[in-house]
Amino acid sequence: MHIYNKLARDKVPTLIKASGKRPHTRILSEQEYIQALHEKLQEKVFLFTATDSLEELADILELVHTLAKTHHITPRELEILRACKARAEGGFRQRIFLEHVD
Repeated sequence: MHIYNKLARDKVPTLIKASGKRPHTRILSEQEYIQALHEKLQEKVFLFTATDSLEELADILELVHTLAKTHHITPRELEILRACKARAEGGFRQRIFLEHVD
């Protein structure tokens, strides 16, 4: 028996069943769901920074889109917000590292 106790993608139980094993799942409350999304995001960010895996980066994007929906905005609206902030403050492409301000 493997204990996971973490948010899983929607098709994971079906994939586990197809492998001949029996998953034990439950549906989270809204509050538990948001907490689990935050924990999964932290997990995926940690994995991405440790491995530089594009698959982990794609998982992060999936989680960002899902979190946007929990805040009742679409990925398109989130992109508009991102673009507005980039116009106002810039992006991160110039590799500027702010050391201190006098």
